[in-house]
Amino acid sequence: MIDIQGLTRRYGDKTVVDDLTFHVQPGVVTGFLGPNGAGKSTTMRMLLGLEAPDAGHATVNGRDYRTLPAPVHEIGVLLDAGARHPGRSARDHLLSLAATHRIPARRVDAVLELVGLTDVARKRSGAFSLGMGQRLGIASALLGDPKTVMLDEPVNGLDPEGIRWIRELLRGLADEGRTVFVSSHLMSEMALTADHLIVIGRGRLIADLSVADLVARSTTSVRVRTPRTAELRLALAGEDVSITTGTDGALDVVGLTLPQIGDRAFTAGVPVHELTLQQASLEQAYMELTGDAVEYQGAATTVTATPDQPKSRAA
Repeated sequence: MIDIQGLTRRYGDKTVVDDLTFHVQPGVVTGFLGPNGAGKSTTMRMLLGLEAPDAGHATVNGRDYRTLPAPVHEIGVLLDAGARHPGRSARDHLLSLAATHRIPARRVDAVLELVGLTDVARKRSGAFSLGMGQRLGIASALLGDPKTVMLDEPVNGLDPEGIRWIRELLRGLADEGRTVFVSSHLMSEMALTADHLIVIGRGRLIADLSVADLVARSTTSVRVRTPRTAELRLALAGEDVSITTGTDGALDVVGLTLPQIGDRAFTAGVPVHELTLQQASLEQAYMELTGDAVEYQGAATTVTATPDQPKSRAA
């Protein structure tokens, strides 16, 4: 379990983490989300004692990380997959970690097999691809068979097979009753992997809820198809109702429920050929939630046209 209580960190006049409180429970995959600069990395570093908070505290399985007698058995961490000696083989890298924690060599071979690096175990890790480096970093995190696992962008550099593998690995760890805490910017992957979400922005907690609850809170619309579009538009028009027409002629309605649309269409005598609820994706829900917390925003720019190049806009 991870417990964050009133955690605060300042750099000069800038407050990077601001009175942050949340809990990460065992048995579920918890996603840690937030825009760039939200304070996620700083929060994780304070949990590990790599940075000192100005206020508050963070504990792993009920204890300060610095007081854990055998930290690799309590929490496995991936913050930087590149933190290894490039001249060492994958196996030697893990053996050096194992030796400092009295972990037997058979455990090294077991995690190498788990992450799919057995065939390249004796190759120098400096020649590894980004994805292979990620796998080695995950092996390092799992070396001590920890109760809690905290991974920062674990799918970075992985191919589709690797992404599917890490997804199944995280689900398996949670099913074993471990605490699984994952920071990521990939909303599509979080939608498939996470059960619960901690969302922060500008160092503050924005949301602490399940994936399903976040998506349910987002704006939904109803897709309606009818051969008498104009008449249905009039029947549905009203205050706080938005109606747009898609390229296929179907209406996209925001502000009315399916029963309300059906009732109005029936009263107006307009036939309806389709009535479908369009639920927002996790990415859409996340963007709505964090829109006011984005610190670094790009501005739209206009590309000046040349005589043989039409004008275009880019964001």
